Amino acid sequence: MSIKTISPTLSVSPQILPQNVAALASAGFRSIICNLPDGECGSGQPGFDQIAMAARATGMQAVYLPIVPGQAGPTEAAAFRDLINSLPTPIIAFCRSGNRSASLWAMSQALRV
Repeated sequence: MSIKTISPTLSVSPQILPQNVAALASAGFRSIICNLPDGECGSGQPGFDQIAMAARATGMQAVYLPIVPGQAGPTEAAAFRDLINSLPTPIIAFCRSGNRSASLWAMSQALRV
C-alpha cells in the first residue's frame, strides 16, 4: 500500500482493504476517513462497513465521507476539515487513488484563510 504523508496528522492512500487495517494500526494510525463511495471500484471493492469493523477490532475510529469524483466542493471540504480537527490522530484518509483525499485536505486548508 502506498501511503503519502500530507501533514504531521494526516496521510492519504489508495483503497484500504480490511486486511490492511491491523498494519495501519500497528503503524500508529488512530483514525480512518473513507472518501471512496461504496461500489465505485466494482464488485471486488469491500464496503465501508467491512473497513469500519476491522478498524473497531483494532481500536481505531473509522468515518465514511464518500466523495463522488469531481463533486467535492466547500461543503465537503468543511466536513473533511471538521473530521481532521476532531478525530484522533494520526489519520489516514483513502479513496480510489489517494488524490481525492489529498484534494479534500487542500480545499479544507484553503477554507481556513
